[in-house]
Amino acid sequence: MKLSHRDQVMPASPIRKLVPFADEARARGLKVYHLNIGQPDIETPPEMINAIRDFSDKVLAYGPSQGLKESQQAVSKYMRGLGLDVDPTDVTVTVGGSEALMFAMLSVCDYQDEVIVFEPFYTNYAGFGCMTGAKLVPVGTDVAKCYRLPTVDEIESKITDRTRAILYSSPGNPTGTVLSREEIGRLLDLAVKHDLFLIADEVYREFVYGESSFVSTLEVATAAGQQERVILIDSISKRFSACGSRIGFLVTKNRDVRALALRFGQARLCPPTLDQLSAIAGYKVIDKYVPPMIDEYRKRRDVVMDGLAKIPGTVCGCPEGAFYLQPSLPVDDGDEFARFMLTDFSSNGETVMVAPGSGFYVTPGKGKSEVRIAYVLKESDLARAMEILAEGVAAYNARNA
Repeated sequence: MKLSHRDQVMPASPIRKLVPFADEARARGLKVYHLNIGQPDIETPPEMINAIRDFSDKVLAYGPSQGLKESQQAVSKYMRGLGLDVDPTDVTVTVGGSEALMFAMLSVCDYQDEVIVFEPFYTNYAGFGCMTGAKLVPVGTDVAKCYRLPTVDEIESKITDRTRAILYSSPGNPTGTVLSREEIGRLLDLAVKHDLFLIADEVYREFVYGESSFVSTLEVATAAGQQERVILIDSISKRFSACGSRIGFLVTKNRDVRALALRFGQARLCPPTLDQLSAIAGYKVIDKYVPPMIDEYRKRRDVVMDGLAKIPGTVCGCPEGAFYLQPSLPVDDGDEFARFMLTDFSSNGETVMVAPGSGFYVTPGKGKSEVRIAYVLKESDLARAMEILAEGVAAYNARNA
């Protein structure tokens, strides 16, 4: 029997495709430090767990397709606290931020309509493009320039009559780049000029370090009277260290997008009720939970940056937010290196798993020497992981000399 053409074009996740090799490494008795996936080790707020335990209804019934009213209200209150003009009706609750992204693409793109993205980008964007039929059109950024946005001319050169949106994450996954107000303004100007949507993935908005400050695309667009061009993507996964609770949000002032997203939501009936109750509880304690978590991630980032600085030939951006960075290592092939670390290398019974950087590009050959590192482990583990990574780079290059 014949499968659809998606069998040929649907990419494997660079974050997860090496999992079988990690399983084999553990079966050989190795300890594997997982830097490949953004799964935090920080405890989920107990209030969220308790909200599920306290559920007492006799029937776990279908909920509204757009999400529980209390969920919409919780997100509206949270965003208004950030200075964003978001009403409860502007919020569509989705099954994770992933579904919100797919709803956004399905809402603005017909088959093979184009979406501008900035390489490297969150790898699942490519999967969502394949699933929805949208074509991702990449615009390159440079690790040596801290992955800042390219010039307006470079971006505009990629816009065609099939372009429907510009999609980006800030703070960025995998780069850690936080877009400035001026950079977002340039994107908004292009969107107005070419009648495009801005799909802004802001799931890491709290995770900002150093001198940078987070600016929401909705804030910039509202000030310009262009708020209906914006579709925000949000999620509780990282904010509350609750990745297994699949609750996300599509937030927009555009009534037509909301109405279409609702129809997509009706097709899958409803987002999970228990996870929504958990999310509601999380937003009630966000002010006490998030600040110490951000302090912890700032320390972890610094540990990783210090470790990478000790590997000669490494080029690393300047991660200002999220909890990722994507350095260029002194290796000839990041995919082969990542596999080598799991199949042919260990240091005192330990090794490291990273995500090959090429999987965060759609342009062939790009990101070949890069890997993505998620600094989601405690400081001592990250320090040891960086030591192992340095030893692994040396061993890999000695093998290939």
